[in-house]
Amino acid sequence: MITFFICLALLIVGFFTYSKLVEKVFHIDDRQTPAVVHPDGVDYVPMKTWRVFLVQLLNIAGLGPIYGALSGACWGPSVYLWIVFGTILGGGVHDFLSGMMSERNDGKSISEVVGLYMGKVITFIMRIFSVVLLVMVGVNFSVGPAGLLAKLTPESLSTMFWLVVIMVYYLVATFLPIDKIIGKLYPVFGACLIIMAVGIAGATILMHGSDMPELTLSALTAVHPNSLPKWSMMFVTVACGAISGFHATQSPMMARCITSEKQGRTVFYGAMVAEGVIALIWASAGVTFYTNHGSLLDGMQGLTDAIAAGGAGTVVYEISTSLLGPVGGVLAMIGVIACPITSGDTAYRSARLTIADWFHIDQSSTSKRAALSVPLLAVGAFIALALPWDVLWRYFSWANQTLAMIVLWTGAVFLFKYGYPPIACMMAALPATFMTAVSVTYFFQAPECLGLSTSIAYPVGLVVAAAFFVLFCVQTFVRNRHTAGNL
Repeated sequence: MITFFICLALLIVGFFTYSKLVEKVFHIDDRQTPAVVHPDGVDYVPMKTWRVFLVQLLNIAGLGPIYGALSGACWGPSVYLWIVFGTILGGGVHDFLSGMMSERNDGKSISEVVGLYMGKVITFIMRIFSVVLLVMVGVNFSVGPAGLLAKLTPESLSTMFWLVVIMVYYLVATFLPIDKIIGKLYPVFGACLIIMAVGIAGATILMHGSDMPELTLSALTAVHPNSLPKWSMMFVTVACGAISGFHATQSPMMARCITSEKQGRTVFYGAMVAEGVIALIWASAGVTFYTNHGSLLDGMQGLTDAIAAGGAGTVVYEISTSLLGPVGGVLAMIGVIACPITSGDTAYRSARLTIADWFHIDQSSTSKRAALSVPLLAVGAFIALALPWDVLWRYFSWANQTLAMIVLWTGAVFLFKYGYPPIACMMAALPATFMTAVSVTYFFQAPECLGLSTSIAYPVGLVVAAAFFVLFCVQTFVRNRHTAGNL
């Protein structure tokens, strides 16, 4: 219990300290934002800070901080460290930079922003990569909640029924102006999400406080029950609970809605910290619930077996109903279901905007929005029916962290290009280097990728990451130190 509260405190303190440092380094000013300069009533819609924050939180808080955190907890309390420090030093910086870089480039999609600072070749790669990733997110975040809804409703309302309902909703939310559904419903869903997290945390502490594992040396070195290597599989599995490239595809939508650069720290960095808190709660609840007065290893094994037997959705249902009772459990499940649904619809919406920015298609036109929205949803529906969910999730997780790596390197180049001091560039370059090692190592070691041994994957990942960091330092601080530009 002590470890949990220390980690929770670190997340809160990190927001009030490190985020202010990031904001100070970035040099926000009083320039007019894209929403103020040219509101179009569809995507560029001015919103108040609290509303934009809740929309951003629901945009980014999909299955990752719940399913990913539960799966990450199978490695024991060491996952707490990744959630806390990954959020503060990596995820928060990543989300803030992606949102503010977009805001300073007229709310452009992240693929276009990356292209501005990384070159034409990367632009093309990012466009393809982003659209594929977003469709995968939409698919993952439709199948998952459909299965959860099927558990809460009569047997006649099957997973397939709810999948169709969700896909129809996604089409409507992708197509309509952002303030018609997303801007109105998300604050309500946000309240459900926050209540759910507080309820699960409170019940875990009150009912199983003595079973909550502490971060001792033995806990830190605990091995996954299935002997999966902690590096780098844990860092990829947790995904959105610590750092997520998917967030970079969502932040530009809110960059088109903020009315002042002063909103950026709360909206982008703040929402990431809130998601880190949610991930911390579910990670601790997962391993604590299955410990049940036994040993930590018993809890890790029990959680691993439960996920293998019924999937993370069944684990969420069992934890929610056991801790909060039938009524409280259903309310908690509604909050859990809201997370992926409200990320899935904005994933398709972001895919529409990415393609529109790519081909310069005016989205104020109803017919042009429909021409992009309908095919995207059709492709997503086909994939959802054709491929198994667990395979899609593994590929999404790796693609997600690879995108985070690219965006962080873009942030470092952005800071350098406009003459920010070396320490400012390092705030992006260091987490970018770390995520490079994570992504490359996972690609070489994961069964769904190359499936090589850790004796090969580990050194390759570290060497590639070091090479990227050295190349960045050489290009920025030695060879090409340009005159500072003006933002």
